[in-house]
Amino acid sequence: MSQTVRGVISRKKGEPVEVVDVVIPDPGPGEVVVKVTACGVCHTDLTYREGGINDEFPFLLGHEAAGTVESVGDGVTNVEPGDFVILNWRAVCGQCRACKRGRPHLCFDTHNAAQKMTLTDGTELTPALGIGAFADKTLVHEGQCTKVDPEADPAVAGLLGCGVMAGLGAAVNTGAVNRDDTVAVIGCGGVGDAAIAGAALVGARRIIAVDTDNKKLEWAREFGATHTVNARELDPVETIQDLTDGFGADVVIDAVGRPETWKQAFYARDLAGTVVLVGVPTPDMTLEMPLIDFFSRGGALKSSWYGDCLPERDFPTLISLYLQGRLPLEKFVTERIGIDDVEAAFDKMHGGQVLRSVVML
Repeated sequence: MSQTVRGVISRKKGEPVEVVDVVIPDPGPGEVVVKVTACGVCHTDLTYREGGINDEFPFLLGHEAAGTVESVGDGVTNVEPGDFVILNWRAVCGQCRACKRGRPHLCFDTHNAAQKMTLTDGTELTPALGIGAFADKTLVHEGQCTKVDPEADPAVAGLLGCGVMAGLGAAVNTGAVNRDDTVAVIGCGGVGDAAIAGAALVGARRIIAVDTDNKKLEWAREFGATHTVNARELDPVETIQDLTDGFGADVVIDAVGRPETWKQAFYARDLAGTVVLVGVPTPDMTLEMPLIDFFSRGGALKSSWYGDCLPERDFPTLISLYLQGRLPLEKFVTERIGIDDVEAAFDKMHGGQVLRSVVML
């Protein structure tokens, strides 16, 4: 039988979110019902509300979550009721051309639950990133559940479900930062600070944080930045070069995703260095640069989607490092809020007042 729970939805573009009753069906084949414990308020949820992803309203928002498996459908084998899991939006298929070539982190046919969650009048909801976790419970595909150590704080663990994994993976997976590398990160919100934490974790020699907000630069130092650059006061490219013996950084990560910050990243890297774009540009943004610069500087220009992570590989390892005190994930949690406070959390996030507000359910 289905059950009714509370959930946060967005009915129309740009309008405040609402807390309403949401109907959760029993799990079908390959599906899982998860009792959500905590869900971070991510900028992607605000983008959904603003119509920046698609117009399939109403949306059931929330996707950066951890919780406990309540029930499973037929054929589910990787989790069982009682398991503590982090939800992810990259449930790999194992059959597409990327998976068959040994690149499952690039899966082109990821899974979501087949059934729809609805409003009480039967209106179908579109779950954010196939998850919809601003709710007491949610329905997902079994591959969207990654079992981790239940000793982890759910408010902390859930952040690996999106923003923290995106930034950390941009450094460790996509950028392949190694011990003794020099790294620069442009944009020091949650994703940028996660990239800094990842670079520090693997032993980068010098980590340069760039932002226009001194408060964010202070946060960056807490995650391992060795140097900070306020881009309102200093030229980021020149300063990064000065801090790297005149050469530029081995890896530069753009966590903003604008043409001007990408150009800064490009010219602030060493010859044959790597640029990683993890900040998400809007569809209208364009880039114009001399083609000779691409040729003459060599190196690699990469984009990082979800930190090129493989949840079943990366989540348990990162949670283990956090529990050992080697990865300070707890510093990302600025505040813990209730389900009625999501709209206010969007305002705080937009104003740069928080790294993460986490809804506790």
